[in-house]
Amino acid sequence: MKQTIYTKMMVLTVSCFFLSMIVPSQPITTPRDMKTPSLPFDRDEGHFLYTPIYGTTTYLINETGVVDHTWQSTYLPNLDSYMLDNGTILLSLYSGNGGLQKIAYDGTILWTYHYTGDGSYASHDVVPLPNGDVIMIMQAIKSRASAIQAGRDPNNLGDNFLPDFLIQIHQTGPTSGEIVWEWYLWDHLVQDFDPSKDNYGDVSESPELVDINFGEYFCGDWIHMNSVDYHPKFDQILMSAHNFNEIWIIDHSTTTEEAASHEGGRYNHGGDLLYRWGNPQAYDCAFPSDEKLYFQHQATWIKPGLPGAGHILVFSNGNNRPGGACSTIDEFTPDVNNNTGEYHLHPDGTYGPYDLTWQYQIPNEYYSDIWSGVQRMINGDSFICSGITGAFIQVTPEKQIVWVYVNPHPPYEWNAVYRTEYIPPIIPPPPQPIPDLECRGNLSWSNIKPGATVYGNFQVMNRGDNCSLLNWTVNNTLTWGTWTFSRTSGSNLSPEQGPVTVDVHVVIPKEKNTMFQGNLTIQNKNNASDIVTIPVTLTTTSSDSDTIPFQSFWQRIFERFPSAFPILRHLLGY
Repeated sequence: MKQTIYTKMMVLTVSCFFLSMIVPSQPITTPRDMKTPSLPFDRDEGHFLYTPIYGTTTYLINETGVVDHTWQSTYLPNLDSYMLDNGTILLSLYSGNGGLQKIAYDGTILWTYHYTGDGSYASHDVVPLPNGDVIMIMQAIKSRASAIQAGRDPNNLGDNFLPDFLIQIHQTGPTSGEIVWEWYLWDHLVQDFDPSKDNYGDVSESPELVDINFGEYFCGDWIHMNSVDYHPKFDQILMSAHNFNEIWIIDHSTTTEEAASHEGGRYNHGGDLLYRWGNPQAYDCAFPSDEKLYFQHQATWIKPGLPGAGHILVFSNGNNRPGGACSTIDEFTPDVNNNTGEYHLHPDGTYGPYDLTWQYQIPNEYYSDIWSGVQRMINGDSFICSGITGAFIQVTPEKQIVWVYVNPHPPYEWNAVYRTEYIPPIIPPPPQPIPDLECRGNLSWSNIKPGATVYGNFQVMNRGDNCSLLNWTVNNTLTWGTWTFSRTSGSNLSPEQGPVTVDVHVVIPKEKNTMFQGNLTIQNKNNASDIVTIPVTLTTTSSDSDTIPFQSFWQRIFERFPSAFPILRHLLGY
């Protein structure tokens, strides 16, 4: 198996070289507006996006395996693809030192970016951010001397050392981009090997730092970071540290300067690890039996709105698993404050949880020792990509396989897929609870001095379904008098809030010995047919002298204190 994999990788490298020689570059085009959230294909069903490792075509298939759309690039992937707004995809590129490409639904190249910095190069995965920027995994190249000075054991070291780092790229043109944020693992090391070298300290007392002497080591590839994900609510980044059998989480709210330090940012930890899980041996706080992950790929947060939202899903490849190689899907619940994004460190110095929330062992015929991934579906199933076999497997929470699709592109012997992206169907929002308008009050005045001002009130309430919200308005069609309301409309009135009082005062006409009448209407703005009518009547005296002194006294009191004595006001007709 290993020999086959290395042979394929060699063919891949040679293919990339010849493709770059014989395939013309894409024309430069002006980026389009990509803010439209709707996608041009049918979203009544779920879809899966993937780019085969040995191909330059990206495929969108539905839940029956039918290809709904394809995008064509001149580059092989390195190694991932994502769906953006309005049918645009994002590709990581296997070209030079790595890069990115955005391709519109109609095939127009919107952005091609190549990393042209120092000798560093892109590795494995990228993730788009909500603002359109992209985070890319990179590997730096450190000399043997630099690694020894940083505290690495020289007996476990080759000619160079490759620590990972992250960059955030902002598109500035059709073929250009600016690095606007960086995080380097090299700034967050600890070692207890040589007190005369840098980063010396107590590993077990420094879980926020990474032991430079831990981890598998192959041709300088120390961590082998192979996936990156983003949490918009917490502004955090999740990484898969393959050779440590761990996942790491860091703060993204930092500046580049803060990310190089141990302070600053939303959590005041700078660029240090906020959380790590899977193998407490990596920070000298456990035994081999406490290890949970085994050469894992694609660690992701389950997205909001999906079953298990906030949990972390991982494809644990398992080729280094004690007791024999086998691949599993592991789901665990990080020990985090869901309001603040802060993680809890147990008294024993390790991060929780101690156990998995859910695990599924993949059948032996779909075992994959490299690549691969998993995502949660909207119905609670898990969608698995077995990288080596190119098989996509849908499995229920009860661990029953309901669908298997084997990628036929390119031909089967080259059909490996790094991972897939699940695009859930658009589910219409549930119907909103219906509000029901109700009003109480009586606007009736008698024997009022012509031209005087009268006062009254009525109440508006929502008698509808629980959780319903009433939006209401007053429709005043009365043509006599000058009317003033303490409020003429209201929004989001729930049944639990109870009635809302609307105070009214009216400067009445100067006609003597006259009856005025009509109606106020209160309307439910959520339902135009839901209207309540409040009758209004008012009579004036035959002359100014007809006003009884007693009434005149209380009228002055009511005018001076418009909200006082509501019961007396009602009895006297004010």
